[in-house]
Amino acid sequence: MTTLKRVTTLLTMIMTISALNLAVAGEQKLNVPPKGYKALFNGKDLSGWKGLVGNPKTRAKMSPEELAEAQKKADQSMREHWKVVDGVLVFDGKGQSLCTDKDYKNFEMLVDWKIKKDGDSGIYLRGSPQVQIWDPATKAAKGVGSGGLYNNKKNPSKPLVTADNPVGEWNTFYIKMVGDKVTVKLNGKLVTDTVLENYWERDKPIYEAGQIELQNHGNTLYFRNVFIKELD
Repeated sequence: MTTLKRVTTLLTMIMTISALNLAVAGEQKLNVPPKGYKALFNGKDLSGWKGLVGNPKTRAKMSPEELAEAQKKADQSMREHWKVVDGVLVFDGKGQSLCTDKDYKNFEMLVDWKIKKDGDSGIYLRGSPQVQIWDPATKAAKGVGSGGLYNNKKNPSKPLVTADNPVGEWNTFYIKMVGDKVTVKLNGKLVTDTVLENYWERDKPIYEAGQIELQNHGNTLYFRNVFIKELD
């Protein structure tokens, strides 16, 4: 073997090993929160999550006994339709939304999501709809991208720009909520910076605290790297 062939072979081996090391490092980082954040999803099971019971308005009217019974049924449904597959939260398109078992007030959130063609979902903040997730090519979307506050009436509901990756690829949200103000970045681009309105009680401001929900919308959904940082 000539010296040139030896060098070429050695470089190829080094590049292959480096690529493998990067792949392994990427896998190890899955669902591991960056500094200052906590993982809402541990990558292994549904610990820290619960099924959906009604909405903030209807839950407030329930007695403790009624709520406990309804939660028991909702949790059973949750386990039937939300699964963890290779470190990813997967929803089969049936059942209801997945909810944090803790309420949050002001926070920063990171979450990766992926949908299929014609996919439609969202992320409820303080139990309220919603930071929109969908396929921009659907009739409902009409070319509008994800990340808008879809249910707003008085304040902007559409994203500033369309920043979605192609359907079937992973996307990343950065969401910040302080008071009623919500800022959303999608894949590093600012798409929303406005007020989230109270969908359930239009005559009231958004609730001071509430659960975070990964919305069911009748189609297969994927989430991973779900992190949160609580703010004062």
